[in-house]
Amino acid sequence: MVDVFEEVEEQLRSDRYRTLALRYLPWAGGGLLAALAVALAIWGYGQYQQGGEEKASQAYASGIDSLARGDRDQAFQRFGQAATSSSAAYRALALMQQGGIRLDQQRTADAVGLFDQAAKAAPNAIIGDVARLKSALALSDTASVAEIQDRLKPLTSKTDSPYYALAREAVAMAKLRAGRIADARADFVVIGLLPSAPDDVRQRAEAAKALIDSGGAARVAAIVKAAQALPPAPIAPPGAAPAGAADQAPDQQAPQQSQSQAPGGGAAQ
Repeated sequence: MVDVFEEVEEQLRSDRYRTLALRYLPWAGGGLLAALAVALAIWGYGQYQQGGEEKASQAYASGIDSLARGDRDQAFQRFGQAATSSSAAYRALALMQQGGIRLDQQRTADAVGLFDQAAKAAPNAIIGDVARLKSALALSDTASVAEIQDRLKPLTSKTDSPYYALAREAVAMAKLRAGRIADARADFVVIGLLPSAPDDVRQRAEAAKALIDSGGAARVAAIVKAAQALPPAPIAPPGAAPAGAADQAPDQQAPQQSQSQAPGGGAAQ
C-alpha cells in the first residue's frame, strides 16, 4: 500500500514540475533571447564603428592626396566625406582641413564656421583646443579683443594646455592691434617667462617686447603673424604614424595628440 502512495506522490510531483516548466520556460527562453539580442547589438555597433572609421580613414587619406596635388576642390569634397563619418576624431580633423582650405580661399567666415564645428565635434580637449586656436587666429585681424579672449578662454584658463602659450600670444596680439600696447607688453613678458612655452614662442615674445620698448610696436604684428605661418602641434589621424609630422605643411596633416608642445606659432590653416 505504501508503494502505491509513493507512486502516486511521484506522479503528482512530476506533473507539478511539468506545469512549472511549461509556465516559466517561455520567460527563461525570452530572457536568453534578449541577452543574445543585446550581445548581437553590441557586436553590430562595434562592427559599424569599425567600418565607419575605415571609410573615414580612406576619405581623409584621399583628401590629403588631393591636397598634395593642389586639387583643393576635390580635397574639400573628400574631407567632407570624412566629416560625416561616425568617428568623432576624423570628423573634427576633416572639418579643420576644410576650414584651412576655405581660409586659403579668403573665405574667412566659412573657415571660422568649420573650425567651430570641429571644436564641437572633437572627441577630446586636445583636438578641440587646436580648432579653437585656428578659429581665433582666423579672426585675429578683424575680431575685437573681447571676442578673441572669449574664443580662447578654454585654452587660457588652463595652464597645462599645450596651447596655453599660443593662446596667450594670440590675445597679446589682439591687444596690440587694438592699441593697448602696455597690456600687450605685459602679456609678452608673461609669455617670455613661461617654462611650458615652446622656445620659438618665448623668442617671439622677447622680440615683441624689445620692439615695443624701442618704439616699433607697429611692426610687431606683422613680424609675429609671419612667424605664425607654422602650424600648431600636429595631431595625427587615428592610427597614423607621427614620424616627421612637424615638418609637414599645415594643410597636409592634422595636429598630433601625443605632442605636448606646439612648435612655433598657430597658423589658422
